[in-house]
Amino acid sequence: MVVMGRIVAPYGIKGWVKIQPFTEALDGLFDYEHWWLADKGGWREGEVEDAKVHGSVLVAKFVGCEGRDGAFALKGKEIAVSRDEMPEAEEGEYYWSDLIGLNVRNLQQVDLGKVKDVFETGANDVLVVRGERERLIPFGGQVVQEVDLAKGAILVDWDADF
Repeated sequence: MVVMGRIVAPYGIKGWVKIQPFTEALDGLFDYEHWWLADKGGWREGEVEDAKVHGSVLVAKFVGCEGRDGAFALKGKEIAVSRDEMPEAEEGEYYWSDLIGLNVRNLQQVDLGKVKDVFETGANDVLVVRGERERLIPFGGQVVQEVDLAKGAILVDWDADF
């Protein structure tokens, strides 16, 4: 499962919820037929009755979610889609979820740690790498030399003292 958003609040009194999407495009979740909701350490399919963009969030109505109390019960739950439903990434492009957990080494073969998170700055994406300390490493062509998903490794041109 790939987490694509989180339910942040009820919306109205008829069981609708507000969703903060984690997708590049605000309406990116609409590309997927099946939405899964985090549920007691697992996932259950959440059948979407209706959904739309509302300002900077999405609002959705799930089948079986009735009234404000039902919507409150969903608050805080993550929304995911199956990795199998996602299209293959283009050559040289990666889903952030595929990068998390990869080992990062520099050209001098110093182990810098594992990717714990990725975020966007506007100029480029940034890897949050945690080893003996946390490093923020730009995910760009001059810094990232190689990404090998099969080996679970990223090779970077980055000084260990940075």
